[in-house]
Amino acid sequence: MFQDTHVMIFVGFGFLMTFLKRYGYGSIGFNFLLAAYVLQFSTLMEGFIHLRENKNTIYIGLENMLNADFAAAAVLISFGAVLGKTTPLQLLVMASMELIAYNVNAYIGATLLGAVDAGSSMFVHAFGAYFGLAVSRVIDRQEHHTCDAEGSVYHSDLFSMIGTLFLWMFWPSFNSALAVGSAQQRAVINTYFSLSACCVVAFALSISLSKKKKFNMVHIQNATLAGGVAVGTVADILIDPWASLLIGMLSGALSVIGFQYVTPFLASKLKIHDTCGVNNLHGMPGIMSGIAGIIATGVAAESYYGTSFNDLFPNRELANGQSGISAGTQAGYQAAALLITVTIAIISGIITGILIRSKLCTGDFDPSNSYTDDIYWEGIESVGSSDKYEKHVPLTRILAIPEEEEGKTELET
Repeated sequence: MFQDTHVMIFVGFGFLMTFLKRYGYGSIGFNFLLAAYVLQFSTLMEGFIHLRENKNTIYIGLENMLNADFAAAAVLISFGAVLGKTTPLQLLVMASMELIAYNVNAYIGATLLGAVDAGSSMFVHAFGAYFGLAVSRVIDRQEHHTCDAEGSVYHSDLFSMIGTLFLWMFWPSFNSALAVGSAQQRAVINTYFSLSACCVVAFALSISLSKKKKFNMVHIQNATLAGGVAVGTVADILIDPWASLLIGMLSGALSVIGFQYVTPFLASKLKIHDTCGVNNLHGMPGIMSGIAGIIATGVAAESYYGTSFNDLFPNRELANGQSGISAGTQAGYQAAALLITVTIAIISGIITGILIRSKLCTGDFDPSNSYTDDIYWEGIESVGSSDKYEKHVPLTRILAIPEEEEGKTELET
C-alpha cells in the first residue's frame, strides 16, 4: 500500500499535470521537488504536534511515512490550482505554510473531534483544493486568464493520461492504506466500484454535453478520478455496493459539470483561475465525500460491525456499556470537521497568497511568461506564442467560443 501511494504522488500527480503544452518540465519537475520537500517537512510537523503525547519523541514508521505522502498530496493539489503561475520559491513557501495549516487542521479534525476520514477526502482533497484556490485568487493577474501558452496539444494530453491511469489504478490503495483488518478490504472494494461507475458516467456525460458530440480530454483526464475522492471518507465504512456505485456516478457527473460550467464561472466572475480544475476533481467531490461521511456515521450501528466497530469509531458508545458518544454526535463531529477544514484552508490560503505575492517571492517573474518552461529550465528553446506551438483553448475559456466557430482552425479564426 505504501509503494502504491508513493507512485501516485510522484508519477500519478506529476504526469497528470503535464497537459500544459509548454510547461511539461515544470509540471513534473516541480511536482518532484515539492513532494520530496513535503515528505521531510511534514514528518517533522506531525512529530512536533504530537510531541507531548509521544513523550518528547518523534516516531518514524510506515504510518508516519504514509501520513507524509498524504500531506504531499494536499500540497500537490494546491500546486495544481496555481500551476504555471508561480516561481519555485513561491511554491516552496506555499508548501511550508500549507503544511503548518494542514497538520493543525488534521489534528483538530482527527484527534480532537475524532472524525473518521479513511481516504482523507476532507483533510487532504478538500483542504488542498480550497487552500490552492484561495492562493490563486490572491495572486491573480489578468495575464493568467489570457496567456496563449495556457492549453494543451495532442502529445501533452497523452502524457497527462499516463498520470490519470496511474492514479485510477492505485486509488484503492490510497483510500485503504491506513485502514486495518477487514476495513482495509472494504476500502478497496468501495473505491474499486466507485471509480468504475465514475469513469463510465464521466465518459457518457462528457459526450452528452459536447455540442459536436465528442469526448472532452479534460473531462477524461480528471473527472474519471472523482469517484476515488468522493468515496474516500466512507471507504472503510460498511456500505452496500450500490452505494459505492451511486457515489461514483454522482461524483463523475458533478466533476464533468464542474469543468464545463463552474470553472469558467469562477474564472470570469470571481477571478479564481484554476489551472488544473482542482475544484472539480478534489474540492467538490471532497465536500461530497464529507457529506456522505456525515450520513454513514450517523446510521452506523455496532451490530453490523461486530468487534471491528471500536476500531472504526473509537469514540462511540458500545453495547457492552463502554461509554462514548452517540451516532448523532459522531455525525455532528464529522460535519464540524468538514466545515473547519474548508474554513482553515481558505483563511490560510489567503494569508499564504498575500505572503507569496510579495516582491521577495516573485522576484523578476513576469506574469505574461506564465505556463512556460524556458524561464527556469535549460534546454528549452525560447519562443513566444508562435507557430511552433499549436494553439488550444484554455480550460478557463472552454465555453467562450461561439458554436459556429468551434470547429475553425487557427488560420480560419
